Amino acid sequence: MKIYEAIRNDHDIQRDLLKKLVETSGDSDKRNEIFYKLKKELDLHANAEERHFYKPLIPTDMMQEHARHGIAEHHEIDELIEQLEKTEMDSSAWLKIAKNLKEKVEHHLEDEERTFFQLSGKVLTEKQKNELGVKYNDYMETHR
Repeated sequence: MKIYEAIRNDHDIQRDLLKKLVETSGDSDKRNEIFYKLKKELDLHANAEERHFYKPLIPTDMMQEHARHGIAEHHEIDELIEQLEKTEMDSSAWLKIAKNLKEKVEHHLEDEERTFFQLSGKVLTEKQKNELGVKYNDYMETHR
């Protein structure tokens, strides 16, 4: 599996969890369960992606700014997760932050899938795409 398919599979998981999260209400077991699944998924994904996708692309002039932008967006997502953890789950503010998180993550995923994947495809060889996919999947399976 190439790196793009591996990442896209995880993007689909994130989209599903985000959709489910903003459909929850109050300080419920369901909201709590989905939030912590999403938090773990986003954290693992960011770590795997930065190690096994962004890092190999940073030395390339064409990809350096894109990789740094992606990493910066991961940090913004982390900050929204922290805000959610500090906010009462049954408050309207929590749902507002969760919707902001959904919007931010979905924007990030679209950037990667529509721009970053295409540009990096010009830089990486087929062998590299496959090797990075294996490393990425191994990391995710080991840490899930």
